[in-house]
Amino acid sequence: MRNDRHIAINLRKRGKSYNKISEELNVPKSTLSVWFSNLEWSKNIKRELVRRANYIAKKRLRIINKRRRKKWEEWREEARQKAREDFPLLKNNPLFIAGLMLYWGEGDSNIKNPFRLSNTDPRMIALYTKFLTKSLNIPKENLRPTVILYPDLSEEKCLNFWVAIIGIPKSQFYKTQFIKGRHPTKRLSNGICMIACGNRQIKEKILIWIDLLSKNL
Repeated sequence: MRNDRHIAINLRKRGKSYNKISEELNVPKSTLSVWFSNLEWSKNIKRELVRRANYIAKKRLRIINKRRRKKWEEWREEARQKAREDFPLLKNNPLFIAGLMLYWGEGDSNIKNPFRLSNTDPRMIALYTKFLTKSLNIPKENLRPTVILYPDLSEEKCLNFWVAIIGIPKSQFYKTQFIKGRHPTKRLSNGICMIACGNRQIKEKILIWIDLLSKNL
């Protein structure tokens, strides 16, 4: 007759986990816990198993992150190279240059942040939207505006204003953001409009185009 407890003890002393012993002997882990939980040498094995598992998990994570960084850099370089190739074909287009200048002055240049631009001037927002859709061929369906308001401004009125300016339906707008406090001068009668787009590759290109533009002025 097989002595499961004796075999389990030998397996545990060889550094086997509860899962391995349970699979090998078909003994519930709850039973193994009763046998081993109060034994100091078994606790030491558990600590070693946890340490080893953590080491393997961290090593695996480092490998995954390294691969991701490599893929990200390859993806970025592909976008940068395409931007360099496209610039000579686009640099004589007034709308393209105007859009670059707008993003240079008002856009988010941090590569880690979303591809976005904010302004209070409806003419700038309208021109920027035209730049995205006409020069860069980004469908309006891919643009996600956000209206940023002081609490004393009418959300409905401001939303309707920006919808009319950029021709994008309210359903595409992110939830309105509110700035704490009251605006002291009432100059932001329609709030701030921020246009965001999820295309990070376009942002890579724009940053390269701005650099190329600065060198060609």
